Amino acid sequence: MQATVVRDRRQPVVFVLLLALNALLAFLTYALGLVEQFLAGQEMPPELASTPLWLIGLANAGIILVLYGLLGLIGLWFARRLGWPGVYRPDAGWRSWFWWPMALGVVVGVLMVVGDRAFSVFGDWGGLSHPAFPMSLIASATAGIGEEIVFRVFVMGLWAFLLHLVFRQQRGLVMWIANAIAALAFAAGHLPSVMYLVGVSSPLELPAALLIEIALLNGLVGLVAGERYARDGLVAAAGVHFWADVVWHVIWPLLVL
Repeated sequence: MQATVVRDRRQPVVFVLLLALNALLAFLTYALGLVEQFLAGQEMPPELASTPLWLIGLANAGIILVLYGLLGLIGLWFARRLGWPGVYRPDAGWRSWFWWPMALGVVVGVLMVVGDRAFSVFGDWGGLSHPAFPMSLIASATAGIGEEIVFRVFVMGLWAFLLHLVFRQQRGLVMWIANAIAALAFAAGHLPSVMYLVGVSSPLELPAALLIEIALLNGLVGLVAGERYARDGLVAAAGVHFWADVVWHVIWPLLVL
């Protein structure tokens, strides 16, 4: 399981910068009162309603730095053992760091819009909701960094590491199975926010079509981002996720206003 990817010493610096940016944006979301746009008209939970927003933002930033940082470091260790790039592939250049993630993200975002319009025919929720601008842009950035650290770097890396212990000669199979598991976990991770916005207390109360939509749309993002992660690293995976969310959460809502 020796690494076969060229690395450089700037990778930890880039990871820390991404983590710090995620924490800063999470803090500003609350400190500037933008969280109300994310709630889409819902009330703040009673246990937090009396807490200063800047304090909630500071707590969220601290959680990101500690928890995401720890999960990221563990996941990057898995990546080294698997021969994956980790944070980024130094010999890839801007085509793999930026252009390919942007192109793939835009395509995925368009497919998400089309899929949501199609699924809305089967239910009365009128399509999934979006945070208002500029919160939609900030949410795209925080999700692109934070969720990729959790679900691609850690969850996908963990499963790939465990599967590789069994299927040592099947690197492609290992990657895709781990990718699928992480994509399903990524989709499931969106259920609490959907339940909150729809106003139900259990996933079983969600319409079947809505559950399928969440699984398919988020699974698509996860699979594409996971493939980029294994090929080109966290920066590429975060890019796919960010641009998909920009199309889905930022551009599409502005077009239909």
